[in-house]
Amino acid sequence: MQSSPTLLSHPVPTTPEDDVLQLYVDAQFASPYAMSVFVALREKQLPFTLHTLDLDRGQQHEPDYAQRSLTSRVPMLRHGALTLSESSAITEYLDEVFAGPRLYPQDAVARARARQVQAWLRSDLMALREERNTQVVFYGAKKAALSEQASAAAQRLFHFAGQLLPAGADSLFGQWCIADVDLALMLNRLALHGDRVPPHLEDYARRQWQRPSVQAWLTQPRPAL
Repeated sequence: MQSSPTLLSHPVPTTPEDDVLQLYVDAQFASPYAMSVFVALREKQLPFTLHTLDLDRGQQHEPDYAQRSLTSRVPMLRHGALTLSESSAITEYLDEVFAGPRLYPQDAVARARARQVQAWLRSDLMALREERNTQVVFYGAKKAALSEQASAAAQRLFHFAGQLLPAGADSLFGQWCIADVDLALMLNRLALHGDRVPPHLEDYARRQWQRPSVQAWLTQPRPAL
């Protein structure tokens, strides 16, 4: 039997059984946001139970899940009475509540910057995300050449990442954080498709992809498209 994770604070669960973390992700294991939370749980060394929802069949809209998640989206974390969706909200909760390796930098300035990286990746680059969707990353799908709009988004991505990552850097802030995985995934939408990526950014993304926590997500069994 797995022992309960060590908590820094204990605001929600009331019994030992409630301490079991439940993570809900998409059945294709193709959501970049579900991946971010899965990796975070692995990096924090927290035991959890994994559940999948078939988004194509609309299981995320079934009344029970929709009510608990509030957003009808994945990922969702269940911790006792708490059900929480939105990946960056979940990873911040995990870092604040549970002991173990940190997901965000200790330094307040670097921590704020990591949150900026996450927020920007989730709110910009829409053309790039559409034309190099995660079927490219997790299924090896091949797409048409980038449109002018997506190419411009790629250049914004390279400029943004280049300002934060000097050549040879293994991480954004001198030590791994969850924002590294999110940034690497965005870069790998291009790199794994064979699109041109500045060499030092491609090397950075490749190194992130080798982390055991990332490999654990990549090797999940995926249904055929």
